[in-house]
Amino acid sequence: MFSTIYNVKFPGLNLNFKVAPVAFRLGSVPVYWYGIIICIAFVLALCYVLANCKRFGINQNAMVDAVIVGLVCGIIGARLYYVIFFPGDVYLRDPVKILHINEGGIAIYGGLIGGILGGLIVAKKKKVNTMAALDLASLGFLIGQSVGRWGNFVNQEAFGQETASIFRMISENTGGVAAHPCFLYESIWCLAGFLILHFCSIDRKKYDGQIFLLYIVWYGSARFFIEALRTDSLFVPGINLKISQIVALVSVAVGVYFLFRFRNRRSRGKLLKINLPKG
Repeated sequence: MFSTIYNVKFPGLNLNFKVAPVAFRLGSVPVYWYGIIICIAFVLALCYVLANCKRFGINQNAMVDAVIVGLVCGIIGARLYYVIFFPGDVYLRDPVKILHINEGGIAIYGGLIGGILGGLIVAKKKKVNTMAALDLASLGFLIGQSVGRWGNFVNQEAFGQETASIFRMISENTGGVAAHPCFLYESIWCLAGFLILHFCSIDRKKYDGQIFLLYIVWYGSARFFIEALRTDSLFVPGINLKISQIVALVSVAVGVYFLFRFRNRRSRGKLLKINLPKG
């Protein structure tokens, strides 16, 4: 059985690639690069989070529990977000299809919302400083998003409208048209955000929760404009508005509001009482 192979070109950068979505097969079962890349992204993010728990005043074991629950809730949230805003009634007519996540169909904002809510519930139960946990988690998110977006590259998805940009990309999935490689823009933006916020968390952080607020502003501001370029966006039912742009805009507005409100705050490690579980 032969796998699909994409001939991917970046004419402005004089780069050419042959990309196969399937990495290898276990018997007749295909193992996709997308899944491998997402796993690598998760492991790298987890390693960073665990290595920095002490610096953020967080018990490592409690954080592991929060991450595990957050991962499960994130997957559920990513799928439900996609299903809710997917056009048509295919999932209403056949609800079992909601479980067919292997056929594709997840959304990053749904994953973030589900992961954050699930992780916060565990963090609160474990009496972890939830604001500090959000700061650390947001840095992990940026690592995961930066690496994970390359899963879209091997699948040749998450690209945008036709462009003459130096970063333009051509493949079979773009129909031979030079398109915006939106996955690349987001990957680079998230990597830059991680580097900036990592160093901010070392010697510029003024209060717990600040890094998280900066994260939602940083990511949301880029996502709003990148989403405008994409051709595969989900829309709010009944109106011609992209749901991810709305979520991004709300995130930026909320983040900017609280950053301004807390601009004079100097309470690092004191927003919530830290009560670390033993062990």
